[in-house]
Amino acid sequence: MGFKCGIVGLPNVGKSTLFNALTQTAAAQAANYPFCTIEPNVGDVAVPDARLDELAKIAGSKEIIPTRLTFVDIAGLVRGASKGEGLGNQFLANIRECDAIAHVVRCFEDSDITHVEGKIDPINDIDTIETELMLADLESLEKRIVSLEKKAKGGDKESKEIVDIMNRCLVLLRDGKPARLAQVSNEERKTFWSLGLLSSKPVLYVCNVEESAADKGNDFSAKVAARAKEEGAVAVVVSAKIESEIAVLPFADQKDYLEAVGLEEPGLNRVIRAGYELLHLVTYFTVGPKEARAWTIEKGTRAPQAAGVIHTDFEKGFIRSETIAYEDYVAHKGESGAREAGKFRLEGKDYVVADGDVLHFRFAN
Repeated sequence: MGFKCGIVGLPNVGKSTLFNALTQTAAAQAANYPFCTIEPNVGDVAVPDARLDELAKIAGSKEIIPTRLTFVDIAGLVRGASKGEGLGNQFLANIRECDAIAHVVRCFEDSDITHVEGKIDPINDIDTIETELMLADLESLEKRIVSLEKKAKGGDKESKEIVDIMNRCLVLLRDGKPARLAQVSNEERKTFWSLGLLSSKPVLYVCNVEESAADKGNDFSAKVAARAKEEGAVAVVVSAKIESEIAVLPFADQKDYLEAVGLEEPGLNRVIRAGYELLHLVTYFTVGPKEARAWTIEKGTRAPQAAGVIHTDFEKGFIRSETIAYEDYVAHKGESGAREAGKFRLEGKDYVVADGDVLHFRFAN
């Protein structure tokens, strides 16, 4: 399991440039005018994880298969998108299909690249996008709640529960606050997500800065980071221009380039880690001579459900998982060494898989 992240923002903030860098393709047209991306472009990107390479080296795996994430480049939203301005309705529907939002915010000055609002103000840009998402949600809920309230008054228990959650969201939206701030219990969460509210999506702010600020950011990105902290969201600093230049270099040359611009790793790595944090995702591994492979699951997933990510039969017939923590696998040079050191464990159906676990599942056919 990975996640599907929609890249949104105002026109000309660097969304398509970032998308091209993330997916290392030229699928999205990066041009200096609004709506250069007419259809959402979708790209899968491998998740870089040094642990996977280390495990493969120890096990002598012939193939390395990382887990993958999906990014969707959604055309630039503008003020009035919730009412269909620009190509608003189409693009809002594209956002609804994503698990999270990567909100690219312009945090650089450049007189050669026009700004749709006529000034560089990242907080105002964030408010513009957020307002359009909230207005779309408000309209959606107000249309749907009327018929559900009639059913609820007629004694329909399910409708009553949905109306209750809808009303909590409406209170927030009418107060200019996103639906993701609604207080919902674990039992209500499935119903909450089923509402498909745009402002309920977890948000990752991607601060697109000039090349010289790629390592530590600038005054603009500091304001975005403060905003993210207030919301309980996540913010990362990236130079889309640098990322696009790294993407076209041979892998062997990328390290030298990064050192030359004062970076330890590509911004892609930071975006992925932030995305994992945002959606509470962790990685486990399966390792053998044939392949070393990474799998992504939600934090708190139990062993049978983790096995089901590989194949549904693994979950149905689950017996146990043979488990070695990543650190123990590496420290003892593989499975046999971990066994001898007493670091090999047999875990049952209630075991919660930890990030970095090396697992082998036993199941009944």
